[in-house]
Amino acid sequence: MKERFSKLLLGEDMSGHGKGVSSALALSNAITNVAASVFGELRRLEPMPVERKTMWRREIDWLLSVSDHIVEMVPQQRSKDGTSMEVMVTRQRCDLLMNIPALRKLDAMLIDTLENFKDQKEFYYPSGDAKDSSREDSQRTSDKWWIPNAKVPPNGLSEVTRKWLQFQKDSVNQVLKAAMAINAQILSEMEIPENYIESLPKNGRASLGDSIYKSITVDHFDPGQFLSTMDLSSNRKILDLKNRIEASIVIWKRKMHNKDGKSAWASAVSLEKRELFEERAETILLIIKQRYPGLDQSQLDINKIQFNQDVGHAILESYSRILETLAFTVLSRIEDVLYADSLAQNPALASCKRNPLRGSSLDPEPLNFPNPKEEIEKLSTGTPQSMTLSDFMGWNLEKEDGEEKKGSGGNSEELSKNDEKPMTKIANIITNKKVSYIEKLENLGGLRSPTARH
Repeated sequence: MKERFSKLLLGEDMSGHGKGVSSALALSNAITNVAASVFGELRRLEPMPVERKTMWRREIDWLLSVSDHIVEMVPQQRSKDGTSMEVMVTRQRCDLLMNIPALRKLDAMLIDTLENFKDQKEFYYPSGDAKDSSREDSQRTSDKWWIPNAKVPPNGLSEVTRKWLQFQKDSVNQVLKAAMAINAQILSEMEIPENYIESLPKNGRASLGDSIYKSITVDHFDPGQFLSTMDLSSNRKILDLKNRIEASIVIWKRKMHNKDGKSAWASAVSLEKRELFEERAETILLIIKQRYPGLDQSQLDINKIQFNQDVGHAILESYSRILETLAFTVLSRIEDVLYADSLAQNPALASCKRNPLRGSSLDPEPLNFPNPKEEIEKLSTGTPQSMTLSDFMGWNLEKEDGEEKKGSGGNSEELSKNDEKPMTKIANIITNKKVSYIEKLENLGGLRSPTARH
């Protein structure tokens, strides 16, 4: 522990000459590195080894303990000798007080999900030198050859196991959305570094390119149609589009703040049109973020993290980012098993290439970006996240018995209402970043998450 905190204090500069990185970046890197050492080898759906889980709990507690000493002054009522007075006391900073417990809960949910797979016997992973690797899986492993292919019985999984896997998948997807929400909120609160701003062109057309600019500035704009005309066949091309759009949003916002016409950032286009263009660009950006949650960090995000000086923001951003990555990894492993099951049932699907960038776990619902507080509350009051296969089977039987008892009472309306509440329902989560803008998003056509989905 002394060695780790010494590196943090030195800013990763072991020479002691003061040429290291900021405290915020050093702490962010430390959290990221611990997560990489613990979860970097997560290739199978199986419980974490006890020693690795213990190491993770111990080291993340050490690093998060820094947040206990980031405080703010708040008034507090006190009474003494019959007189009431208001004094200022210290309290953990508001954003940390709200988000650290939420992130710890998401952390525990993900580890509990992995624990749930200790009793399953229906699917397995062959050893590295096994000769039963089928050719239909070679297409999937071309992108991630180091991840073992899940094997299922010749006729596929049983119905109970299939439903249980779907339950686990949707539970992890809830955690993923909540982690994404917190990370997006923290990144939006971080200041845009001057280095990034100075590297941008002076107008949105130069950033986007003529063809993309014309598509965004047309009279009748359809974001779904716009994305269908873009080449999104690879991670690099999607990231390039995201970088261009984020840069144009920053440029247009600066132009709207420099209305005097004297600044190099002043705009020749009317304020109303500039705001419309910005909203269209943000609409596209939200669709990309929700449709491709496994995408690499954009240039803007990298610059914000690298030049951030707020230690509290660094803790929240890095912790939420690694949980988002972990949730996405667990989700991918579950989808691998479900994909193997679908191949066993219908071998013809082997000819259909899977796109690893698209998000298959997101429901086809209107695009809403998560609100961290609301999503955590819904996770708390929703279906229990920790459920092994045996628990799931027993839970199903109890549910069926309860429905039979209700049916004997003849209350068909209540029974139908209960049937309409699926156990895997994912709550809609809405951001509080820009309420009026989200209201406009909800009224736009074509803003739907994909049915199929690092």
